[in-house]
Amino acid sequence: MNVTDSKHVVALCGSQRDGSHTRSALEQTLTAAETRGATTELLDLTELDLPVFDPDQTDAGDAETLRQRVQDADAVLLGTPMYHGSYSSTLKTALDYCGFDEFEETTVGLLVVSGGGFPTPALEHLRSVARALDAWVLPHQVAIPNAHDAFEGGQLTDESLLDRVETLGTDLVEYAGVESYPEAVPACTVSTAD
Repeated sequence: MNVTDSKHVVALCGSQRDGSHTRSALEQTLTAAETRGATTELLDLTELDLPVFDPDQTDAGDAETLRQRVQDADAVLLGTPMYHGSYSSTLKTALDYCGFDEFEETTVGLLVVSGGGFPTPALEHLRSVARALDAWVLPHQVAIPNAHDAFEGGQLTDESLLDRVETLGTDLVEYAGVESYPEAVPACTVSTAD
């Protein structure tokens, strides 16, 4: 049996916009994960009752449902639009309800969409949060700048970006679960003929 057959990938969508480009890109990433044999789930955070986080009420609303679905994942995909140089408050609230139980030693992928320039700061902020939770953050990440030019009819049409999205989906499955990380390859020795 292929080790990827039992992997489950959960995506958290930090966009509230109708016709969200972030949601579309996450769906395309999950489709790529499914082609590698994974089961997937897109958690649209707008469908969960998640009040602004209060540390005295950590089980408010649908917090327990969110935590359980993230904890059950072998890999988690975080997707967000970039707002004011960072990620959305919707995703921030969801992450505030989670902790080490949900993210420690979990493979995490990052995807950020921007209406303008390259969304590097939002990617850096998400990477810092995931690493603070002891997650394994994939080095491959997806940044989609100038989203209005990259999508058509709700689908990502920019070929180079589509390739990055599909690679992210594949990597989430291939590296899901710390136990499946590849061992270091010993340095090759090169012999030369005289």
